[in-house]
Amino acid sequence: MERLSTTTFIPDTFLGARDDFSMQMGVLWSKIRAPLIVPLLRITIVLCLIMSVMLFIERLYMGIVIVLIKLFGRKPDKRYNWEPMKDDVELGNSAYPMVLVQIPMYNEREVYQLSIRAACGLSWPSDRIIIQVLDDSTDSTVKDMVELECQRWASKGINIKYEIRDNRNGYKAGALKEGMKRSYVKHCDYVAIFDADFQPESDFLCRTIPFLVHNPEIALVQTRWKFVNSNECLMTRMQEMSLDYHFTVEQEVGSSTHAFFGFNGTAGVWRIAAINEAGGWKDRTTVEDMDLAVRASLKGWKFVYLGSIKVKNELPSTFKAYRYQQHRWSCGPANLFRKMVMEIIRNKKVSLWKKIHVIYSFFFVRKIIAHINAFVFYCIVLPATVLVPEVVVPKWGGIYIPSIITLLNAVGTPRSLHLLVFWILFENVMSLHRTKATIIGLLEASRVNEWIVTEKLGDALKTLTVAAKLPRKPRIRIGERLHLLELAVGCYLFFCGTYDFAFGKNYVFLFLYIQAMAFYIIGFGYVGTFVPNS
Repeated sequence: MERLSTTTFIPDTFLGARDDFSMQMGVLWSKIRAPLIVPLLRITIVLCLIMSVMLFIERLYMGIVIVLIKLFGRKPDKRYNWEPMKDDVELGNSAYPMVLVQIPMYNEREVYQLSIRAACGLSWPSDRIIIQVLDDSTDSTVKDMVELECQRWASKGINIKYEIRDNRNGYKAGALKEGMKRSYVKHCDYVAIFDADFQPESDFLCRTIPFLVHNPEIALVQTRWKFVNSNECLMTRMQEMSLDYHFTVEQEVGSSTHAFFGFNGTAGVWRIAAINEAGGWKDRTTVEDMDLAVRASLKGWKFVYLGSIKVKNELPSTFKAYRYQQHRWSCGPANLFRKMVMEIIRNKKVSLWKKIHVIYSFFFVRKIIAHINAFVFYCIVLPATVLVPEVVVPKWGGIYIPSIITLLNAVGTPRSLHLLVFWILFENVMSLHRTKATIIGLLEASRVNEWIVTEKLGDALKTLTVAAKLPRKPRIRIGERLHLLELAVGCYLFFCGTYDFAFGKNYVFLFLYIQAMAFYIIGFGYVGTFVPNS
């Protein structure tokens, strides 16, 4: 039998049309390549290299400061007055300041007991502390459970208040603001804030409040987070690496050099007078905590970070929850920068050096440049140079600086150094969402004020027995599991890798193929989709 040719099945007209289309695309590419693509790509590379140098200097500066802090032992209790609260025979418990503990929550079925139990277990005179549970839950069953838990602790003599409102205006900021309006709050000097999954140790107030009592210039005492589920899966280990750097380096440097850093929204104690002077809680962005911190700093207040005090909490266990969280954490700061940059410039109460630190270092480099450069440079521009070989990225910008920045970022979690390659690939994928969210925040586009509470699982998955009792969730539909943006970027990287494999000489295809696989794995929903049972 004679071999069948393609013409047996495909008419000559279609083959001709296909060849004509390929020829036309080739001609178009050759015409726009030299006058348009090459200059545009070179300009983009220069901009990306400038951003890389800015990031490198920032990371190097913070690394040097951390080393100096360790060498000279500049601990908070040496920089500020600190001595433990002492009992007074004459004054009795009145020697202790009145403390309010706020626990905002929203449908926190799995963790509400953890935070309430931990707050009620704080070591502080019972008549000098008020526990305020701010429940915005829309699930009536969860509301009843939370209220019953508060009543249970109240029956044990704990001064606990269960507060609800008939709307969710302002989300967390609205709940905190509403809670501060209660008449009994007027008698309080300080307020400690804990999200629903946070579990402070019993001596939390005894170790933090003295900084506020003996240093009237301090407005905020922020403590470190300790992740109870960091070993749950590879995704939680990646999150731990990123957040450990934030707490170990960024917060420590800000506290030691400028007495300023971003409030983390929980596990901190505020001076109520500072909150009021700064204008109280505002819901104009999704980072009400950072908003308040910047405004209080512009009033001249100082902050102190205590890395030695760790508060247990939970990392997002699913990729969906983590993606929503990162959107909020990336979009909010960019939007706040847009709203406050001129206010910071016009401020008369803080020094020029502090203004530069807040605008350039805190906002521009860490909250905007870091996200945009990670995606644009490593996932778009560098792969594009494979298609345009006459445009070359210098080795110092494409290899040396990124390697040093990565190593400096990894020092926060030494136990995870062997996961560094996985962390790089995962962070590059997440840079897609962070860049998109940052641009949305800067432009105040749709989803700029989107607030989706991060799902928490608490004790639900600690044992197989408990997990077996949980209602089984319906299977995830294909449409919900696929992430089209990740798949599109993965296809782009795979195409560039294949082109480099066929025509290139620098073996860039090795990185491109591996990074493309990372985008595919997450794009097809194989990361953070099924929560482990142990």
